[in-house]
Amino acid sequence: MSDTEQVEIVEEVAVEETSGSITIEDALKAVLRTSLIHDGLARGLRESTKALAKGDVQMCVLCDSVTEQAIIKLVEALCNEPENKIPLIKVSDAKQLGEWAGLCQLDQEGNARKVVGASVVVVKNWGADSEERNVLLEYFSQQ
Repeated sequence: MSDTEQVEIVEEVAVEETSGSITIEDALKAVLRTSLIHDGLARGLRESTKALAKGDVQMCVLCDSVTEQAIIKLVEALCNEPENKIPLIKVSDAKQLGEWAGLCQLDQEGNARKVVGASVVVVKNWGADSEERNVLLEYFSQQ
């Protein structure tokens, strides 16, 4: 009996170690999903620029693969205003950002279908305090 107890203890420790390492991408995905649930996302260029101009923004996510360079310059300029500096994360795929922001339909298995790409997504409200949010805040403080 003691042999099985020791094996169980080792397995519990291994699970704790793997759950402690959260990548920035996973944290971003979870934070966007939480903000979407709590109605704290502005999706798309028009909604995002309105929220950025008001200044009630927690974080901005921009897609690098946007064809119009003016969009990238506009969003970066709004995020880097001297009186209200807003953290900015860049992702490479617009479809992936659109999926994370809820611009898709889910089928019965939970897979995303009909994904619409998003150039900019802004988090106005974190929604809830979570470990993923803390990971992102730590990432922003290091930059």
